[in-house]
Amino acid sequence: MKYVAGMDGGGTKTAVTVADETGRVVRSFASGAINYNGQDEASIRHSLQEMMAQIADACGGLEHCAHLCIGAAGVSHPAVDSWLTAEVRACGYEGGLTVTGDHETALYGALDSPCGIVLIAGTGSICFGRNEAGKTHRTGGGGHLVDDEGSGYSIGRELIAAVLKASDGRIPETAITGMVHKRLQAESVRQIIGFVYDKSTNKKDIAALAPILSEACALEDRTALAIASASARALFELAVPVITELGLQDGSLALAGGVLLNNAYVRTALLEMLLQSYPGLRIVLAPKDASIGAVRMALQRWKDGDGKRQCGECDQPFP
Repeated sequence: MKYVAGMDGGGTKTAVTVADETGRVVRSFASGAINYNGQDEASIRHSLQEMMAQIADACGGLEHCAHLCIGAAGVSHPAVDSWLTAEVRACGYEGGLTVTGDHETALYGALDSPCGIVLIAGTGSICFGRNEAGKTHRTGGGGHLVDDEGSGYSIGRELIAAVLKASDGRIPETAITGMVHKRLQAESVRQIIGFVYDKSTNKKDIAALAPILSEACALEDRTALAIASASARALFELAVPVITELGLQDGSLALAGGVLLNNAYVRTALLEMLLQSYPGLRIVLAPKDASIGAVRMALQRWKDGDGKRQCGECDQPFP
């Protein structure tokens, strides 16, 4: 029996699925993040070693894993692709390997097809699409320092900013203040600012505040509703160029990532914008386990006899 494995490297964790040659899932688990743009090499290496050990256990040895597909952010940079590949090989894996963007695997997992559009709002945000002619286009994905509007990180940052602005009178009092204080166990705004600039705080810590937005919106808090609306608008702006460039006004678009799957206020506002502008667009929700797309891609690569090919993110249509 041969096996395949898929990894989805999100901003805060990596989801892994192992399936046998018939496509039956034999193990699913999660480990640390492998996003090179947000993690240090030592922690990524440790996470990869842990995941490869579990994959080996599920397959009865790495030699029985015919193909591994890794979908992760940041791999469009050749150095990142090469580094991840070298680390996986250092774990003793010699089978087929595909390293590609997490948006590619998310698209395949959501639509069970290489064609269509996926809009992701998790820790970060990105929109990616491919049409039947094999043409691709992507927007966003520039990272939390210069991009990622509408993402969990962006929402977390806006929530903290709202607390600061409300405390000094720039905006009216908001329910967000008490919620952020409680979540961070902070007694003052100064402590919250200290949390933000603490060297041990990373983008996933900021993004972890994003669920507060749903709670505050449920109270009809004006500031929270404004943040939700702005987030939806930013995500809509990510989707428009992809839809237009690829001529997929009547195509399929999948919504993925924690923000779009869990925040009904952002999702509803976005759906209204999309359907008003593109009434022929078919919109679906992606599976919460994005590694399903990676394992499907791995199985397809192996069945197509492409098991030894190593590929990074490219503009060629998926087989």
